[in-house]
Amino acid sequence: MPNQNKDEHRINERIRVPQVRLIDEKGEQVGVVPTFQALQMARERNLDLMEVSPNAQPPVCKICDYGKFKYEKKKKEHQAKKKQTVIKVKEIQLRPQTEEHDLEYKFKNVRQFLEDGDKAKITIMFRGREITYVDQGYKIMKQLAEMVKDIGTVESFPKLEGKKLIMIISPGASKKPMANRAPIVINPTSGPSVSTGPVANTVSTGPIPNTVAPVSLIVTPAVGPGPAPGSSGEEKT
Repeated sequence: MPNQNKDEHRINERIRVPQVRLIDEKGEQVGVVPTFQALQMARERNLDLMEVSPNAQPPVCKICDYGKFKYEKKKKEHQAKKKQTVIKVKEIQLRPQTEEHDLEYKFKNVRQFLEDGDKAKITIMFRGREITYVDQGYKIMKQLAEMVKDIGTVESFPKLEGKKLIMIISPGASKKPMANRAPIVINPTSGPSVSTGPVANTVSTGPIPNTVAPVSLIVTPAVGPGPAPGSSGEEKT
């Protein structure tokens, strides 16, 4: 007698109700018969009596080849599993001043991820005063999005989280490129100034020591309008 797990059908002597509603091996309704009679009919055909609806009154049983039934069921489950698409998220990490040949290598990895049907998460890490080079991070993100737009769509546009700039690209050709938003001009001596049109809002982040030479950086963030950077110099999109 085959081992019976709780998720399998009861068959033959494991069916212990007094009577069942029987379906024969051809799929025709036999009617309500005593269980011992249904079992005898199955044995005469060298087949099994399988319970298919245990909660019915009386339970519904069918005469069948249980071994063949299990084989076909397993085969269908295997085919269904093959058709399932499992999308993984694979990540690459960059720095704002990553050298050009290293960027090309990383970009090839992103392209391979997308070709394999996986999502790509691009993270640019800023350490210390590298946060003043956030414009370079946005530039890298835009460059990457343009390079893979034939096979990838930007699912999550570049977003500054703490000292990480993060973007997610999904498989599938992009229908529209990343648009430019009003640039952010960062002045180390007075804090970042956000240009939003005719009127500019200035948010002070505190003085920076005179040992750091003033620089002016232009940042091209993600699509759509967004709030001005907070006191930490981070931009939330």
